[in-house]
Amino acid sequence: MARSADARRLDSESPRAGEDAALLARLRAGDDAAFAELVRREGGRMLAVTRRILRSDEDAQDALQDAFLAAFRHLPEFAGDARLSTWLHRIAINAALMRLRSRKRRREDPIEPLLPRFDTDGHFSDPGPAWRPDGEALLDRKETASLVRACIDRLPESHRTVLVLRDIEGLDTAEAAAALGLGIDAVKMRLHRARQALRSLLEPHFHDAQAG
Repeated sequence: MARSADARRLDSESPRAGEDAALLARLRAGDDAAFAELVRREGGRMLAVTRRILRSDEDAQDALQDAFLAAFRHLPEFAGDARLSTWLHRIAINAALMRLRSRKRRREDPIEPLLPRFDTDGHFSDPGPAWRPDGEALLDRKETASLVRACIDRLPESHRTVLVLRDIEGLDTAEAAAALGLGIDAVKMRLHRARQALRSLLEPHFHDAQAG
C-alpha cells in the first residue's frame, strides 16, 4: 500500500521526526513543559496563518487560542502519520475559518470591477501593459510583500479566502472546498477569478517597476 506524502517526508527528515515523536509522547503523558514547548515552537507560524485569514490581530490571537485548545483536546486522535506542524497548521486554518464565519456578515463589493474586460470576440478589451515573467518574480521580493498583501486584502472576502487557502496556505482544491463547505467547482471558479483580480491590481505596480 502506498504511503502518504507526509509519511514519506517524515522518513526523509528523521531528526525532526524523532523530535516530534518525543514531544508527542511527553504531551500525551500530560507534561506541562511539553505543552509550553509546543506553543513556543509552533505558535508563531500558527499565528501567521490565522492573521492571513482573519486580517485582525485580535481575532487572530483568539483563533490561535481556539486552535491550541482544539489540538490539546484532539491529541489522542492524532495518529502521528503526518508532521505535528502540518496537523497544527490545518487546525489553525479551521479555527480561523470558524472565527470568520462567526463574524457579522457584511455585504461585500462585487469582484467584477477588478476582473479583466473582454470584447465581443473574446479578446481583452483593455489588455494594459504586458506582465513579463520577470514581473512575477517581484512577488518574492521583500519590498513588494506589503503591496501584495494589500492587494490580496482588496479582494472580496469570499474570493480572498479561497486564494489564501490555495495559493498561500497550500491546500489542494478538495481540501479548500471541504474547509469552506463549498463544491470543488465553486472553489475553482473563485480561485480563477481571485487570481485574475489580483493580477489586475498588481499589474500597474509591476509595470512601473519594470519601466523604472
